[in-house]
Amino acid sequence: MLTANKFIIAGIGTEIGKTVTSAVLVEALQADYWKPVQSGALEDSDTETVKRLISNRTSQFHPEAYRLREPLSPHAAAAIDGVVIEMKNITLPQTDNALVVELAGGLMVPLNDRELNIDLVQQLGLPVVLVSRNYLGSINHTLLSVEACRNRGITIMGIIFNGPTVPATETFILNYTNLPCLGRIGQESAITTDVIQQYAQQFSAIVNQPLAR
Repeated sequence: MLTANKFIIAGIGTEIGKTVTSAVLVEALQADYWKPVQSGALEDSDTETVKRLISNRTSQFHPEAYRLREPLSPHAAAAIDGVVIEMKNITLPQTDNALVVELAGGLMVPLNDRELNIDLVQQLGLPVVLVSRNYLGSINHTLLSVEACRNRGITIMGIIFNGPTVPATETFILNYTNLPCLGRIGQESAITTDVIQQYAQQFSAIVNQPLAR
């Protein structure tokens, strides 16, 4: 059985629940956290959100390679800031601990005029945990994300479903892709440290999941 304690959280789009999922897995594994590119919300970044939601004292939070002021696609936010995102400047933090890496947006989001998030995933060389959320069109977006990874030879550990449960949608996605469901995060009225801890207990075995393709 192959295992991985360093992996990338990728979503099928924006506002899918990657940060909450990251917090759950950081807490479950007492892992480090790193978001290579932060676009907007610099005063309350995703790094600060995850830090606020977890309870363990082991996790370390690694600084972003790029911090951009506007809440836009990274290439557009970088242009406004007069910056060009260069892949050579985005390197994995040195840590012996487990590591959760959260992308900014979906896999095909541009980082600059030539390169996308999925290119960064290839460069970092880590497997992906794909976060899906049920909405009209989510089957299409999920399958496209899986197809994109497979076309690039990127290993997918499995899928985490976030938000309301739609059994017909989830069953089709899992059967079609032959990927495991790593778990579900429900539609919560508020996300607190207690909520994160409850889900973390359910997800603590993710590091022992076999890697799929």
